[in-house]
Amino acid sequence: MELRQLRYFVKVAEFGSMGRAAADLGMVTSALSQQISRLESELSTRLLTRTSSGVVPTDAGLAFLRQAQLALRHVDGAARAAKASRLTGAVSVGLPATTASVLAVPFLRAMRERYPDVRVHLVESLSGYLSAMLNARQLDLAVVFRTEAARRWSTLPLIDERLFLIAPPDLPGLPPEGPTRLRDVAGLPLLLPSGSHGLRALVDASCARLRIEPNIAAEIDGLDVLMDLVRAGFGATIQPGAATVRLRGEPLALRQIADRQVRRANLLASVSDDELSPAALAARVLLAQTAETLVRAGAWPGATLHKS
Repeated sequence: MELRQLRYFVKVAEFGSMGRAAADLGMVTSALSQQISRLESELSTRLLTRTSSGVVPTDAGLAFLRQAQLALRHVDGAARAAKASRLTGAVSVGLPATTASVLAVPFLRAMRERYPDVRVHLVESLSGYLSAMLNARQLDLAVVFRTEAARRWSTLPLIDERLFLIAPPDLPGLPPEGPTRLRDVAGLPLLLPSGSHGLRALVDASCARLRIEPNIAAEIDGLDVLMDLVRAGFGATIQPGAATVRLRGEPLALRQIADRQVRRANLLASVSDDELSPAALAARVLLAQTAETLVRAGAWPGATLHKS
């Protein structure tokens, strides 16, 4: 027995006419009559009797009508209660600039659709700053790249990202098209964040393993300014694939860095679970789901889901 069949039967009983009930429901009369017949077959009893002026409930139909009306009132009440108790509150989320290029819009769209009454405060900044804000309880959750500074964090590995060299196409010493190795790009004038940030720590550690010294032309703690300097020909940068989303066809050279160890892990970190509000817990789950959806759809350049 389906809930809609109860609604159909109650409507027919109220109108006393199959045709008028069908018109009110926006159905054709034959389809409505078929649904009533299925209901009667399931109950193995006649619910309606046809008369010269329409239809009237049988004794069984009257008994069924009272219970059907009561059931529908309970269902409608449950629906109202569910709508009245929709998740509310606020959540503060930190995203690194490169990650925000891919993740911010889909995540906020998903939050608006799933939890329209939750207010989201989104902070875009470098990973090192986000870690400090998380430790200071200025954020509920954030995507970070390392957890050495964590204080009672809850962490979830999200994705691993390959890194790319982004450079002016006429930069002297630029490797040929195709995958390249960190050893072949470390000598280029590099524009990178300062040493307190995750991407720089990864590049420095990778260069140390290879026993090479990167040529740091300037340290810029801001993606927009850094990319402006690359466009202006000041040097090249090393960034994850997410940073290429904002290039929008600009004439810059891209070279994927093929070294296996030169990958960046994106970790979803939050304050401890017992400190998170229901809104923040829901946002954490939805952020992870959104990231997974983007990777599976091929919408996150150079990203693969973390093996865990």
